[in-house]
Amino acid sequence: MNNNDIIIIGGGLGGLTTGALLAKEGRKVTVLEKNNIVGGGLQNFTRKGILFDTGMHMLGGFRPGQTLYRICQHLGIMQKLKLQRVDSDCMDEIYYASNHTTYRVAEGKAGFVESFATHFPHQRTQLQRYVDAIYEVADEIDLFNLRPTGDGIPLHSERFMWSADEFIAHYIDDEQLRDVLAYMNPMYGGVSGHTPAYVHALISALYINGTDRFVGGSQQLATALAEVIEHAGGEVMGGAEVVRIAVDNRTVTQVQTKDGRSFSAPYYIAATHMGETLRLIDKGAFTPAYTKRISNTENSYSIFSLYVKLNPETFSYINHTCYYQHDYNQVWNLGQYHREDWPYGMMYMTPPIEQQNEWATHLIINCVMPFSAVEQWQDTQTGRRGEAYAQWKAWHEQRIIDRMEEVIPGFTQCIDHVWSASPLTVRDYYHAPQGAIYGFVKDCHNPLATQIPVATKVSNLFLTGQCVGLHGICGVPLSAITTAEALVGKNKIIEQLQNIAPK
Repeated sequence: MNNNDIIIIGGGLGGLTTGALLAKEGRKVTVLEKNNIVGGGLQNFTRKGILFDTGMHMLGGFRPGQTLYRICQHLGIMQKLKLQRVDSDCMDEIYYASNHTTYRVAEGKAGFVESFATHFPHQRTQLQRYVDAIYEVADEIDLFNLRPTGDGIPLHSERFMWSADEFIAHYIDDEQLRDVLAYMNPMYGGVSGHTPAYVHALISALYINGTDRFVGGSQQLATALAEVIEHAGGEVMGGAEVVRIAVDNRTVTQVQTKDGRSFSAPYYIAATHMGETLRLIDKGAFTPAYTKRISNTENSYSIFSLYVKLNPETFSYINHTCYYQHDYNQVWNLGQYHREDWPYGMMYMTPPIEQQNEWATHLIINCVMPFSAVEQWQDTQTGRRGEAYAQWKAWHEQRIIDRMEEVIPGFTQCIDHVWSASPLTVRDYYHAPQGAIYGFVKDCHNPLATQIPVATKVSNLFLTGQCVGLHGICGVPLSAITTAEALVGKNKIIEQLQNIAPK
């Protein structure tokens, strides 16, 4: 096929958003996705009549005038999305089992401060300074605020590259409150002493501004983005697993798929984990130093997920996200694994369905887990991992259920059926090395090592996705803008987004 302008490898959020932005600019795009259904972390799956999300459970930035709202308006898909706002007086609920304390977190800057000042009145002034600092750091990033960027190196405040835990401690005296304020840690793979303050600030500001949920599954966003590409004459192909990126003289000549097809175009974009891109591309395409640097960059931790079908009218629908912490002083250690102590914390939610009533139909529970926990089965395939692995999974499923019983006595009686996914599932589904859910670990002490430019030394190959920027529902589309503008012109898309008024 030689009638493409751009070929994108990977049909997750990064590939689809980049493709849609380029299609909006008149480019003809072909997206090649290894799974039969495109979407990556947006994809849904069905078990016993229940539709489960695989990744995007909480949405920040979709309110009028906010970042994702403006991107979706620009692409003409905002009206296609069915969203439900979470409770404004409790967007998040945090339970600490050690002292049976529950913190209910309201949205908005004032609500956020008051939520914690109720429990820590002596820290009210500090909380206000802390929240102000979050927004000041977030305001330093032009892309996050959809502002045009200049040609020079951006200048940032000193605190921008503090570690996230150092940032919190600078404003908050109370050690217990410091721990509680880091509760969003699982949303960005936080590591004590390493995760930059700006990551913590961006994620915090994004959700403090108000969160939403997809009604009826997150696949709808993937479908809407794919339609933008297709309406512009492009194609989004599932079941097209790329097995080789062919390179000659530092130029991609074609990509080859598992079923023997070849695709060529003037430009290519890899929307996969960088470790996967290195596996696919011809040896020698990148310099040994670049290859070594990427190969040695630390991946984020992974996740163990429990998917629960609930018995009818047994479990109330909860219109916010719930966090469980076993004890204080553990929130920065969630990525560690000691079987008898696992999980230190978890996040659970009841996704809304069409015509949602007072009863939940299903529950999703996510627990951080490093790949080391499943490393002994790393050479196995789905469905062929053996009895020992099945027993290991069953033990961890029950462990999560036991934790839920601590929070909600009688929870076990609400369960109709459970399924689970381990870091191996994440690795095999996304082709993400070590099942990393957030790409590479960001390090405030060595930022250049984990910041990868969207343009590569292969002249017509570009990158997109969470490995070249921030992760998640907001970060990946922002990286998509950077990649798309590398092809259509700097600030060309940003300037259009600035003209979108709230509606």
